[in-house]
Amino acid sequence: MIDFFNVAANDFISFFISAALLGLYQAYLAYKVKKRPTYTVQAVNRIARTAWVETIMNERRDVLAVQTLRNSTMAATFLASTAVLLIIGVLNLSGEAEKLNTTWHALNAVGATNNSIWLIKLLVLLSDLFVAFFCFSMSIRLYNHVGFMINVPLTLNHKMISPPHVASHLNRAGKFYSIGMRAYYFSVPMVFWLFGPHFMVAATILLIFVLYFIDRAPKVMADDYAQ
Repeated sequence: MIDFFNVAANDFISFFISAALLGLYQAYLAYKVKKRPTYTVQAVNRIARTAWVETIMNERRDVLAVQTLRNSTMAATFLASTAVLLIIGVLNLSGEAEKLNTTWHALNAVGATNNSIWLIKLLVLLSDLFVAFFCFSMSIRLYNHVGFMINVPLTLNHKMISPPHVASHLNRAGKFYSIGMRAYYFSVPMVFWLFGPHFMVAATILLIFVLYFIDRAPKVMADDYAQ
């Protein structure tokens, strides 16, 4: 067991460095949103979805509601299906460990090359893809619930089917969708980990740099919503 950890030390150290960097980035976003609620695109989208639900239910624009929710459901369905295909692909790779050992580790200068480490890497990648599949599936489920709730007339005075309650369900669906996309993004360093631990750390740093620009709401939009 000690020899196993000695052989895989660089891989585990790189994994924890990458996980720590991503965790610090998420903590930084949470801190910025706490100080400025419209700092991220996700926060602005929550406000926009709430306003959209209120408009749809008050103005009885049922056709627009159905079309918009259908588009969101189709997008989540496509991404959930893609996650399943990627899971199948990773499972196929797990049975080809010995055959792919020489080619996949050609650039692996500092990491372990034995089959046990390879399978651990694939298991971590599989776990991430299953999280993505679960989140997109939950997003589809909630979008379907909202489709029924948003068309209930306000004249019926249902306390649990008011615009704020419907908006909370829609925002939950959006949150699961965002987490699923995060799982997709986080799979990028895990794929590079298959080629070597140093590639994983480099991919994590590049991913954080890209996410920083993706997550931030445009300044004009953030300022308008803040007002």
